[in-house]
Amino acid sequence: MTRGEADRGARAGVTGTASSALDATFRALADPTRRAMLARLAAGESTVTELAAPFGVSLPAVSKHLRVLERAGLLARERRGRAHHCRLRRAPLAGAARWIAHYRRFWDVELDTLGRHLADRARTADPSGRRRPSGRRPPSASRRRSQPPGTRPSRRGRTPRS
Repeated sequence: MTRGEADRGARAGVTGTASSALDATFRALADPTRRAMLARLAAGESTVTELAAPFGVSLPAVSKHLRVLERAGLLARERRGRAHHCRLRRAPLAGAARWIAHYRRFWDVELDTLGRHLADRARTADPSGRRRPSGRRPPSASRRRSQPPGTRPSRRGRTPRS
């Protein structure tokens, strides 16, 4: 883990090993097949064969997915005879939910602030959508630059003769 990752994790209330566990949890949840397997396990214990049935992939491929879930602590596997029974372990999901809740609170505050800012801006805008002038006039030099060449007033305010 780099120093930057550790700093970000500490700000979110996650340090050291907890950050690694959180990384493993999100890595495991990143795959739609693994998420579907977890959804199935949320309904109750299942064998590897039962978990593999809806996916139409080989048992070795399912086994690889299960190993990722197992390493992340999301799955407990128990062998009974020839069958491997799997069940969901919820603790890592609770850790991910706490991390998400921390950032949800942060973004709720930030988005509320943005909403107030936009509402204030809308109140100060005229109906055409343009901002009302603040009372300041642009500097005269910028006004002069915006006029086409040859039509700029002379120093005394007169237009030069052709």
